Amino acid sequence: MTTRAVSVNFDDDAMWVALEDGRTIGVPLAWFPRLLGASAEERAAVEISPFGLHWAGLDEDISLS
Repeated sequence: MTTRAVSVNFDDDAMWVALEDGRTIGVPLAWFPRLLGASAEERAAVEISPFGLHWAGLDEDISLS
């Protein structure tokens, strides 16, 4: 079973993904070099789908399964 993301936020060092089941998961940006080097505007352009997270401008996809 896949839990869907409902929002994505960033601080200087991490990506925070809020899930529909109420959990929030934080992961270091160092794990995702494209996101680490991206501007705030590029990071904010995330598309949330049932399959995960997608940044078209960065060619980055993260599965949440």
